[in-house]
Amino acid sequence: MFLDRVKVKLIAGKGGNGVVAWRREKFIAKGGPYGGNGGRGGTVTLEANTSLFSLDQYRHRRILRAKNGQGGGSNHRQGASGANLTIKVPFGTLVKDAATGEILFDFTPDQKKWTACIGGKGGKGNACFKSSTNKAPNICTPGKVGEELEVELELKLIADIGLVGMPNAGKSTLLSAITHAKVKIGDYPFTTLSPNLSYIQCADYTRILIADIPGIIENAHQNKGLGLSFLKHIERTSGLVIVLDVMPDHERTPLEDFEVLRKELEAYNSQMLKKPFLVVLNKMDREGAEKNAEEFRNNYPFDPSTFLEISALEGRGLTALVEAMRALALPDAQRKYAPAC
Repeated sequence: MFLDRVKVKLIAGKGGNGVVAWRREKFIAKGGPYGGNGGRGGTVTLEANTSLFSLDQYRHRRILRAKNGQGGGSNHRQGASGANLTIKVPFGTLVKDAATGEILFDFTPDQKKWTACIGGKGGKGNACFKSSTNKAPNICTPGKVGEELEVELELKLIADIGLVGMPNAGKSTLLSAITHAKVKIGDYPFTTLSPNLSYIQCADYTRILIADIPGIIENAHQNKGLGLSFLKHIERTSGLVIVLDVMPDHERTPLEDFEVLRKELEAYNSQMLKKPFLVVLNKMDREGAEKNAEEFRNNYPFDPSTFLEISALEGRGLTALVEAMRALALPDAQRKYAPAC
């Protein structure tokens, strides 16, 4: 099951205690204090990893603790430092204070590592307290407790292209047709229950990362259906591909579906409508599709270059679609010199 939100408690290691020890060797009178310091506790660090796409590994791990430092020894020996704990998270993870909701860190390609809790300092052994006026100190100090922090990890996938559409619009079929993704496909609403992530690899080995979220229904912004909770996974995309069923099973037309989707995107986050987009009329292989497509084409309110007709099932129009998606995902300079996908 896909997990994109989890609360965890992070605990850095406690510093090791200092010790009281005395030097006792043959022929060395009044050897003096000989106790070493404790080791520092381990630090907790979060680091983004490109091979992770969900927070599933923390489903049953709610307390993440670094190792404690070891106590000091005689002969001025310092205790070993506790092992640091590095927590791997996907890119796009937000770290929030669990109590206040404040965003503490955002893992993006430019920010890959964050130190969450610093380990406690080791205590001092009695050798540290030797002075000209106190040549036989009989004291030591305990190690300091490490920092603790309760956080909420929230994942917002970082993808180049986000696929948006009503249930049964054919987004999963399209994703499987243009990438190597093996996704569940079925002729019933909400076949997709969690985001799917895959990529198109171009001839120059650049990749276009695509996120497919569950279908959005009318009034999704009022928490109906599944799409609302997953819309955050396309907030960071470079562009959107709105997939429409040319022959919807309900009474609405493809153009009305298009308006519903735009309305829901705006209700969730008005900035979503400012992203560059493509509108894809899918299932053009079905009988009677041309009539609906012509009506949509004649009433389409945006630049005609942003509108394409395809059949994901038969592979019709996919080459043009992939090239158009590439234009959304890659910067102009990079696209100019990169071979086609």
